[in-house]
Amino acid sequence: MTPWKRFRFRLEELGCRCLAWSIPKLPRFVCLRLGNFLAGLAYRLDGRGRAAAFSNLECAFGNRFSNSEREEIVRASYRNFARTMLDLFWARNLTTSNFTRWIELEGFEAFSARLAEEGRGSIMMCVHQGNWEWASLATGFLGLPTTIVAENFKNPRLTSIFSRSREISGHTIIAQENSILRLLKIAKRRGQTGMLIDLSLPPTQAATVIEAFGMKMCVPLLHAVLADRANAMLIPVETHPLPDGRCRVIAHPPVEIEAGQSLQQIAQRCWDAMEPIVRERPDLYLWPYKHFRYKPNGTAQTYPSYANASGKFEKLLKAVSQPAVVRAKA
Repeated sequence: MTPWKRFRFRLEELGCRCLAWSIPKLPRFVCLRLGNFLAGLAYRLDGRGRAAAFSNLECAFGNRFSNSEREEIVRASYRNFARTMLDLFWARNLTTSNFTRWIELEGFEAFSARLAEEGRGSIMMCVHQGNWEWASLATGFLGLPTTIVAENFKNPRLTSIFSRSREISGHTIIAQENSILRLLKIAKRRGQTGMLIDLSLPPTQAATVIEAFGMKMCVPLLHAVLADRANAMLIPVETHPLPDGRCRVIAHPPVEIEAGQSLQQIAQRCWDAMEPIVRERPDLYLWPYKHFRYKPNGTAQTYPSYANASGKFEKLLKAVSQPAVVRAKA
């Protein structure tokens, strides 16, 4: 590691520790205003993220939006992300006795009833939409402690800071690497797990290829494995940050899968349950993220400017395109 990188990592760590200490002390309205200010600053300074966001939007929606509408969606996406990150730190103010003041729940009674009736484990599925951090915390405050799969930061000094904030409602945070066996045991014991299903993964990891907005996206298949081998329920979760500082968290009915479906087909069905949510409120999605890092050779579909061809991606794409083989449940 270069001296500059070590210095940068320490500076990032110091900044995050300051946020983790100071944000919970702020009144709620000040936290919201600070998020808007930081989002505006990030929009101006983050040239690469801004370019990725505009390219993602153009490829995903074509001519649906004018240039000015795209700009407002991208600005709103930055505001949503900034609020989500600050809210994660501010959530240290939340407890089991007061969290419903700030988190409005919908669909969780039906989910809990079905969970008890069927005696199965569950997978709470989010995408980078709305306040996915509070969606995660809500289940813990409800008395459903969950094992959450999260990406490690490039700066390892940040991982523990964010993990502590994500565990305040009783969750356990684990890294995606080597997590399959551990989560299978939890799901088979009727436990709860949770994850973001639209993370962009290298094709050499535990990944599959799905179609999203007419493009190929290389995403985790962990949730599909748990549903297939442990009969865990797949619960799509949607969130809507509200102007007054509250957040609505919605648990949708489980995604139903059919016998004999491949892991790729299960992962596709999960995304198909989430894409309409993103299409309805594109301003709440994380467009600066590089969702479409790989593009198929010879495709006529327009891909974002950052997308590249990859031999390893082509190999994975060919593998998942094979006809599904009927398998018995484990």
